[in-house]
Amino acid sequence: MPKSNRDRSSARANRHVARRRSPTQRDEGFLFDLVERTRPVFLLVLDQIQDPHNLGACMRTANAAGIHAVVAPADRSAPLSETVRRIACGGADYTPYVQVTNLARTMETLKNAGVWCVGTDDNAEQIIYDVDLTGPLAIVVGSEGTGLRRLTKDQCDFLVQVPMSGRVECLNVSVATGV
Repeated sequence: MPKSNRDRSSARANRHVARRRSPTQRDEGFLFDLVERTRPVFLLVLDQIQDPHNLGACMRTANAAGIHAVVAPADRSAPLSETVRRIACGGADYTPYVQVTNLARTMETLKNAGVWCVGTDDNAEQIIYDVDLTGPLAIVVGSEGTGLRRLTKDQCDFLVQVPMSGRVECLNVSVATGV
């Protein structure tokens, strides 16, 4: 059997994982300061995303799209873990992750600050590509199994759907976030 030139005990480093600058777990005060000083602010709100792989993929997409911060409820949401950081491939190291006590109240405060909250829902009448998504904006995406909770939907200024042209009925939450 031919010998490898590489010693298998030294695994190749993942070149996609960024070196951490600073922790990106932030609080509600950080979020509201960010909204005040960033024009137009661009946020991603995740309603109870529990799978760390989905959260990591969402964080990666958020960073690539120029999202200023990802917001999630503290309860029933994945924390910012090593798994999330690994899957995010640097996105979690550079995009702030804000876990809030009450998501509906936070969204109400965002709206009062001039941020439009656009929720995604399979049953929405408007298609995401037909809506003006400029200005201060928060895209709101629901959990893996049940989508947006009722109170979260109620806080959205309007709901949009991602059109499905093929035979599959729905997308994974991280794929939908990418769209």
